[in-house]
Amino acid sequence: MFYLSLFIACSFFLTGCSDSTTPPEQANKGDSEKSQSVINTEPNGCRRCHKVVQDKAHNFSCSSCHAGKESSNDQKDAHTDLISQPAHPASMVQSCGKCHPDQVTGTQQSIHFTLKREVNLVRKAFGAQKELDTLTQIPITDEPKTALQLADDLLRRRCLRCHPYSSGDPYPLVGHGTGCAACHMDFTNGSPTSHTFLKTPGDKQCLQCHYGNWVGADYHGRFEHDFNEEYRTPYITKDPITRPYGVEYHQLIPDIHQQKGLICVDCHGGAELMNSRQTKSIQCQDCHLQKSLEKSLPANVTEEEEKYFFFSKGDKKRHAIPLMRDPAHAASKDQITCQACHAQWAFNDTGTHLLRNDTRENDAFWRLTTQGSWEVEKILTYNLNSDYPTMAPIMVDKINGEKKKGIWHQGYVMRRWETVQLGRDTSGRISVMRPLLDLHLSWLDEEHKVRFDAIQAQSPDKGLQPYTPHTTGAAGMFYRQRLHDFYRLEEKKEETTERKQQGQQQEN
Repeated sequence: MFYLSLFIACSFFLTGCSDSTTPPEQANKGDSEKSQSVINTEPNGCRRCHKVVQDKAHNFSCSSCHAGKESSNDQKDAHTDLISQPAHPASMVQSCGKCHPDQVTGTQQSIHFTLKREVNLVRKAFGAQKELDTLTQIPITDEPKTALQLADDLLRRRCLRCHPYSSGDPYPLVGHGTGCAACHMDFTNGSPTSHTFLKTPGDKQCLQCHYGNWVGADYHGRFEHDFNEEYRTPYITKDPITRPYGVEYHQLIPDIHQQKGLICVDCHGGAELMNSRQTKSIQCQDCHLQKSLEKSLPANVTEEEEKYFFFSKGDKKRHAIPLMRDPAHAASKDQITCQACHAQWAFNDTGTHLLRNDTRENDAFWRLTTQGSWEVEKILTYNLNSDYPTMAPIMVDKINGEKKKGIWHQGYVMRRWETVQLGRDTSGRISVMRPLLDLHLSWLDEEHKVRFDAIQAQSPDKGLQPYTPHTTGAAGMFYRQRLHDFYRLEEKKEETTERKQQGQQQEN
């Protein structure tokens, strides 16, 4: 697959030399030339060919991490047993773990690394009886016989493009490193900007995975356009290189914390994201409820003359913390999540349809060539243009890198953000809900036989799941109406249930 080879071979740290075949062919022209910069500051070794800028903490020989033969001036000999991606999960214990054993060990078992919550949520909805410990345990099935096996194929080849085993799609602001480098190195256009490691990842690193209509993008006020071409105008762009995250997006109001200068890791630190222990995630009241602050000050929070200030890693400034003083907070008695009132908007993508297509016929998708997937987009671009040779429907397994037949198309019944849906989470609290499991899977095999036709995930309430939109703002004048509408809807459901029960009793 073209972009896997692009990332593996594009620069010295996580890649080598680039050979882009981006449709159109000239889309990334210049990047591969730029990556071939040659300096001769040293007569021997790797730096004869590779321009490398290292930080002080990692200023040691290239072979310490990459192996190979640094003393050789012959390229083939120098690259003997070379580890092109030492930070990859397959190598990071031997490379990064030599100096950072605790961090690497913790990371390997962290929820952010294994993605077991997301994986098990989808698999359970399609019939899984047993939970997996990590994404690498997702079974491989070449010819799915059940809905679960088809869902597993979807997860491995379409969904899991943003985990530490994959370099992601080669859109300008999406391609990233693997393993430790996914968060701790800076990438642009799929190549590292330097060999300097970041102690504190910025939002740019977070958004290389948390883009599209997922948490992270909403923090910056971004809502992805529809895939359909007619619904993307007048802000439509033909050249994929001008779409930094794969699909154009509407610019909505960002989260108030983002407006003030806070970045993702100000609230979501390494202890929460990359630790094997069940670390408690930070809650709104940890910073905004005076009782909580008096009990224990969170990191980067200080108290001065009965006022509290937060120091942001993002803008390096102190921010006065507003405290929860409105009587409405006491009235809720922990029965309502903060975002139920404070979310300004939320992702609501209803009717997500995913089709595995093993044929070369793509005429039905001529309006859906923009897919948010570089692989699918490239195949559609070629196969729908008579000037290009047709391409086989091949998609790479994002965990092991193997090519498999069939590509996964994606589409939606409707994409909206205006209505913030409410429901009750597992603890009974009123929470923002999102139709995360409103999924429908289909499969058209290479003989044009429909193997599965819109198999729906088994989830109540049309796949609604508790969700925390990062679109915080003032509750405003309409939050009471939002809650009133929810309570009224619950009353109607209870009345309907009572009538059904009474009818059943009368029949008996």
